[in-house]
Amino acid sequence: MEIKRVEKKTFVEKLRLNRNWDLYLLLLLPVLYFAIFKYQPMYGLIIAFKDFSARKGILGSPWAGFRHFESFFSSYYFLLFLKNTLLISLYSILLGFPMPILLALSINEVGVPRLKKAIQTIVYMPHFLSMIVTCSLVIQFLSPTTGIVNKLIVAFGGTPKYFMTMESAFKPVYVLSEVWSTMGWNAIIYLAALSGVDVSLYEAAEIDGATRMQRIIYINLPSIMPTIIITLILRSGSVMNVGYEKILLLQNELNYNASEVISTYVYNKGILQAQYSFSTAVGLFNNVINFAILMLVNGLAKAAKQDTLW
Repeated sequence: MEIKRVEKKTFVEKLRLNRNWDLYLLLLLPVLYFAIFKYQPMYGLIIAFKDFSARKGILGSPWAGFRHFESFFSSYYFLLFLKNTLLISLYSILLGFPMPILLALSINEVGVPRLKKAIQTIVYMPHFLSMIVTCSLVIQFLSPTTGIVNKLIVAFGGTPKYFMTMESAFKPVYVLSEVWSTMGWNAIIYLAALSGVDVSLYEAAEIDGATRMQRIIYINLPSIMPTIIITLILRSGSVMNVGYEKILLLQNELNYNASEVISTYVYNKGILQAQYSFSTAVGLFNNVINFAILMLVNGLAKAAKQDTLW
C-alpha cells in the first residue's frame, strides 16, 4: 500500500510539473542570474585568506590566514574609516528613512488629482539625474562665489563659506543631497501601500468626527507599518554600504578625514593599488558586519511581533 501511495504521489508531482512547465521556465532565468552573478563569484572570497597572485591563480596562491584582516584592524585609519562609514550611514537612516514616509503621507492627502500628479512628478525627477549631474549641482550650489547658498548667506549679512573644503560640512552635504535625490522615488512604495487602504475606514472616521491628522495617525500609519518595518530591516542590512561613487565625486584633500569610508578605501587599495587580497578582506569584513546587523534587526522585529523577512 505504501509503495502505491509513493508512486501515486510521484505521478501527481510529475503531472503538476508538466502542467506548470512554462512558469518554471520563467523562473529559470532569475535562478541562473543569481547562481552565475551572485553565488559563483563568492568563490573569489578565498583570496582574502591568501597572498593572491594573478600569475599563480586563486588555488595556486599561498595562504596568508588572517594576516590581511589583522593588517586592516591595526591600521592607523581603521577607526577613522569605520567612524565615517557608520556616521554617514546612520545620518542617512535617521533623516532619509522617515522623509519618504512623510512625503507619501503628505501626497496622499492632496485632494486635487492634477496637483497630486504634478507634485509626484516634481519629487520623482531628482532620481533620474545621474550621480555626476547631482554632485555637480551640489558643488555649484555651494560654490563660495556663484553658489545660491552663499548668495543667500551674503544677502543676510554673512560671509561666504567654502562648504566643500570644510570637514564638518561634508556629512550634512552628503546626507541632505542623498535625501533630496532619493526620497521621491522611495516614497512610491509607501504610496502604493496607502492606495490599498479601505476607503470605508476613512468614511467611518469622518462620521466619528476624526480630524485629518487623526486619520493619518490611526488609519494610514498602521496600514503601512508592515511596509515600514520590512523596509527598515532591509535598510539596516546595508549600514556599512556607503557607495564610493558619490564620495569620490564630492571628495577632496581638504575634507578627506571626514569623507574617506571603507568602500573608498577598498576601491583605492583594490583597483588603484592592485592589493586584491587586502581589499577583499576589507570588503568581506564589511559584508559580515552588514549581515550581523540584518540578523539583529530582524530578530528584534520578530521579538516585537512585527513583520519580518523570515
